[in-house]
Amino acid sequence: MSELKLIAATRGSPLALIQVDIIKELLAEKAPEVQVETLVITTSGDKFRDRAISAINEKGVFTKAVDEVVLSGEATFAVHSMKDLPMEIPEGLVVAAVPERAPPRDALVSIKYKSLADLPLGAVIGSASPRRKAQVLFKRGDLDIQLIRGNVDTRIQKMRDGEYDAVILAESGIIRMGKEDVITELLTLEDFTPSACQGALAIVARADNKEAVETLGKITDSDAWTATLAERAFMTTVGGGCKTPVGVIVTVNEGLKLLASVLSPDGSVRFQYTKKGGIDDPEGFGHKAALDMLDLGGAKLIERWQE
Repeated sequence: MSELKLIAATRGSPLALIQVDIIKELLAEKAPEVQVETLVITTSGDKFRDRAISAINEKGVFTKAVDEVVLSGEATFAVHSMKDLPMEIPEGLVVAAVPERAPPRDALVSIKYKSLADLPLGAVIGSASPRRKAQVLFKRGDLDIQLIRGNVDTRIQKMRDGEYDAVILAESGIIRMGKEDVITELLTLEDFTPSACQGALAIVARADNKEAVETLGKITDSDAWTATLAERAFMTTVGGGCKTPVGVIVTVNEGLKLLASVLSPDGSVRFQYTKKGGIDDPEGFGHKAALDMLDLGGAKLIERWQE
């Protein structure tokens, strides 16, 4: 069996590098003939750490620069947090693999307080996500949501230094960093419905590199692939990206079950929607769910984002 050398492009954050190591381990198990090197790229999301992601006027702030080196042939594939992947990926690229998904929930991290309910009036919560801001305010309109940027360690340290009473992070990132002990409270999917594809990784390669696409496909988890196809189809139909207070999660268990939460940006209104269906056409399921959700009341809230 001849050795196959692949070059993985990634951001340079500690979590991004851990995610590449996860892919290397999976490939070592599923395709032992593969050797993987890492190429670190700086993205616009890494450069502009002083502003909200939604304020950076560019699609794919964490993915564009990484994908460009794959398109150029400098790297064979890119490893992304799938929730960062634009709904339309660059022409010439495909999602070659989606490995097993990590837990998708959001987590509250605090050294002072035991839960979201335990936070005092006016407590300061660190978050860079319009979705999380709206969800917090729906539950606790008295809280003060302040922008926070930086990697997992940076955000936790800012909270420990007293800049915030608590921060909200993705459980998946905390787990991958091996920091489960910092989690104060796991927030429910109903109250904090996650971003589409939260917890999933997307392995992106050039469509014309058939050998790489076939090899990378060996690490795909069928449930993760199915669920993320449905979630991305849902979000594509709804419209909006990181500026949109929408959460959606699809679970796979002898069929598909979708939960979506749509909020007004100020968190004063929330509309929730659920749908069940078969697994044969996840993209069709996600598209139809989005249309139903919009018709039943979600569109009224979306109009408010565009005012």
